[in-house]
Amino acid sequence: MAKLSRRKFLAASSAVVAAQGIAHGLNNSSSTYAELRSKYSIGAYAGYTDTPEVTTAVLGFIAVTSCAPLIIAKAKGMFAKYGMPDVIVQKQPSWGVMRDKLMLGSDKDGLDGSHLLFPMAYLITTGEISYDRKIPMYIMARLNVNGQGISVAKVYQNLNLSLDSSLLKSELQKKSAKGESIRFAVPFRRVTGDFFMRWWLAYGGIDPERDTSIIVIPPPQMVANMRGGSMEGFCVVDPWHQRLIKQKLGYSTVTSGELWNNHPEKAFVMRASWVDKYPKASVSLLAAVMEAQIWCDQPENKQELFKILAERQWMGVSAEIIGNRLLGKFDYGNGRLVSNSPHAIKYWNDNASYPYKSHDLWFLIEDMRWGNRSPDFDTKRLIDAVNREDLWRQAAKTISQSDAIPPCTSRGVEKFFNGLEFDPENPSKYLQAPILRQVS
Repeated sequence: MAKLSRRKFLAASSAVVAAQGIAHGLNNSSSTYAELRSKYSIGAYAGYTDTPEVTTAVLGFIAVTSCAPLIIAKAKGMFAKYGMPDVIVQKQPSWGVMRDKLMLGSDKDGLDGSHLLFPMAYLITTGEISYDRKIPMYIMARLNVNGQGISVAKVYQNLNLSLDSSLLKSELQKKSAKGESIRFAVPFRRVTGDFFMRWWLAYGGIDPERDTSIIVIPPPQMVANMRGGSMEGFCVVDPWHQRLIKQKLGYSTVTSGELWNNHPEKAFVMRASWVDKYPKASVSLLAAVMEAQIWCDQPENKQELFKILAERQWMGVSAEIIGNRLLGKFDYGNGRLVSNSPHAIKYWNDNASYPYKSHDLWFLIEDMRWGNRSPDFDTKRLIDAVNREDLWRQAAKTISQSDAIPPCTSRGVEKFFNGLEFDPENPSKYLQAPILRQVS
C-alpha cells in the first residue's frame, strides 16, 4: 500500500466521516438511537443460513497472541463457514497504524475492523486519538482475558522483582541523579498496558509521571529497544516476554493476570458504519470469531494453534516461544518457573469472549483517575453506543452457545493486586482511591 501523506490521510478521513456521520446515537436523537438498537435486537437474526450482504471484509491484527481468534477464523475456514469466504486478515506494524487504517475504512485502502486494544475503540469513537475526528466504532466481542506482563532489563536481575516494585525505586533514583533517562514502554497510551505499568510502578512508590517517562513502542520492537539499552522495562502481550528471556536481555516480574486475574484485554472491533450497512455479515463475522475462540481454548487444538500462529504471514515467531505461556507454563527468566498458571491467556473459557459493559466502565473510570477525562463524563451514553453485546448474544445463538450468554452485562466487583476493588455499582469510590502507594 502506498504511504499516505498526512494531508491526504486527513482529507480521506474527513470524507469518510462526512459520508458515514456519527452513528449509534453519539450525535443522533434518542429516537434514532433507539431505532438502531431495536434493529439489532436479540432474535432479529435468523442464523448464518441467512445470506450475508457481502462475502468479504478487511480485518487487521498485530502479531501478539491475543490475535489468535482472527487468525484461526481465517486459517480454519470459519469465516467461509458463515458465508464470508473472502475475508482478508492483514498484519499491521503498530497500534497507531491500526488506528489510522480503521479511520480510513477498506474503501480508502484501510480496514473495516480489527483485533484492537479495547479502550482504543472508545478513544477513536470520541476522536481523542484520531485527529479530533469521531469515527464511531463497535466492540463486537472480547478476544481474550489475561495475556500481558511486565518485564525489566537484565541490569535489574539482582533485584529479583515481582509484584512489589519498591526495590527498583532507589536504583532509578541513582540513575536519575546521574542525569540518565528512565523509560518504560507500553504499546499505546490510555489502554490496559499503560495502566498496568502505572499500577506496578506506583505500588512500589514510583511516580509514573515524575520519576519515569512512559513511552510508546510497537510490540514487535520492544525487545530490540531493550537490547539497545534505551529503556528499563515494558508492558506488552506475549510472546515478546519469552523472546526477551530467550535472548537473555531481561526477565519478567509479573504477568498481568497477577495484577488482575482474568482482566479484559483485546477486542474484536468493527467500524460502526460497516456494521450498520451489513448487519447480517456482521453477525456472520462475529459468529466465526467466536467459534474460533472456542477452538483456541480446546486442549486438543493447542499444538495446531501454535503451528498456525508461528507461520510467517501470521506471527512469525517459533511455536515454542508462542506455546509455553499459552499453556500456562511461565518461565520468568530469573529462576521462577510456574506450571498450570491460572493467569494464562483465555479466549473463550470463563466468559472471556463476552464484552462486559462493566469492564468498559472500569476503563473510563481508570482514565479519569489518571486525569484524562472529566469525572462528569457521561460514561453510560458512550458505553451503550460502542458496546454491542446485543450482537454477541445473537451470534452466541447462531453458534448454539446460548448457555454461554451471561445473565447481565456486569461481571460484578473486580479485585486487584494492590488491594483496590472496582464496584460497577459504585464507581466513584474507585475513582477517589489513591494512585501512588507511599513506601518508606
